[in-house]
Amino acid sequence: MGKHSARASHTPHRPPAADPGRGTGRRRATPADGAEAAEEPAPEGGYGSPSYGTGEQPASAGWSGPQAQGIGWGVIGVQRGQGVGTDPAYAVVGSPSYPSGAPAEHQPLHQSSQQQPGYAPPAAHGPGGGTPAAAAPHARVPAPRPEVRAVPSRRRAAPARSGPGVARTATGVAAALVTAVLAVTVAGQVDDSTDSKAQARSADMERNSPDAASRSDDRPTPKGAVPTPVTYDQKMDAKYPLAEKAHGSGEFATVGGNDPAPGKGERLRYRVDVEKGLPLDGELFAAAVQKTLNDDRSWGHGGTRTFERVSSGHADFVITLATPGTTAAWCAKSGLDTTEDNVSCDSAATDRVMINAYRWAQGAQTYGDKMHMYRQMLINHEVGHRLGHDHESCPRQGALAPVMMQQTKFLNTGDLVCRPNPWPFPGPSDQ
Repeated sequence: MGKHSARASHTPHRPPAADPGRGTGRRRATPADGAEAAEEPAPEGGYGSPSYGTGEQPASAGWSGPQAQGIGWGVIGVQRGQGVGTDPAYAVVGSPSYPSGAPAEHQPLHQSSQQQPGYAPPAAHGPGGGTPAAAAPHARVPAPRPEVRAVPSRRRAAPARSGPGVARTATGVAAALVTAVLAVTVAGQVDDSTDSKAQARSADMERNSPDAASRSDDRPTPKGAVPTPVTYDQKMDAKYPLAEKAHGSGEFATVGGNDPAPGKGERLRYRVDVEKGLPLDGELFAAAVQKTLNDDRSWGHGGTRTFERVSSGHADFVITLATPGTTAAWCAKSGLDTTEDNVSCDSAATDRVMINAYRWAQGAQTYGDKMHMYRQMLINHEVGHRLGHDHESCPRQGALAPVMMQQTKFLNTGDLVCRPNPWPFPGPSDQ
């Protein structure tokens, strides 16, 4: 099949026919060459290798027509050799960038010639120029050529790069940015931590300095910051230090104040003395005696009697808190030995009911940590002797021990074991 220029108006500028001996890289199939047209061979060097940017006309072109600067004719030859604009089977894959001002006749086709308005495909001619190629009964269209991509011009801007390399570059940049941000953040935290530690050290130094201590001592207690006082029950539940074999001065001091008798019946007046120098709370001891004796479970049960504490005048008996040594001395006056078990006594030959301060402070093994109950038992037991009650034993297994049982020493009588009990008349809640 013969090939012609895409536009008929460009015919005056078409280069002269090449010498058959020199070769143009094309071969025209005509009926004279045989019954069937041979497939046109590929240009020398293969397709897609035009001469770019030389500015010179190849010697094989065989003509001296005008040529745009930097444009090689090889691309046009390849396009025409592939039948661009004459056969829909071919399409323009790519075209080089041409400078403005190049002669129109030298511009390559950028679209199929069928897309040009008012254009009719020219008829192919044989060697004589008058016989259409379609008249040849055995002529056939050349087989499709491999796609040829035009090599871009050196003057063309480089396209945007993509692929794994670009992805790795972007990843590297992002990683660098993240690293920089983390470094700044960590540096800020280190600075904050350093400042905080410096402030803490400064505060510690200020607190440890003598001047700071003196300023703290002179500062008044803020309003509303009064420490919560310890209650009576809390004091009665606590143990206090005192030596088991302690000895005191043997002299006594009366706890001041009076507590009137709150109940009915026989009124008994008593006084509270505490051995001088004893490191125990005498007022707590006096309050405990008054509360215990006037409890309805005590010896005034049922309104039979009531107890009044006095600090002067006549007293029916004197409840005395003394060291173990002083207690033993006063108990011996009534023929009682308290040194063996370090216990208390009612010195009946005198006006004193002796309460051993060690037992008051530390309690007994039979009561464990139930200090409040044990102290109530001590008062009721020894005042019971003053009221004429003797020792009792455990009545039955698991029963409440009688208050007149020697509970400081034991809770059993033979095989019968009783439970601790501080009251002569325990109530339902004590069972």
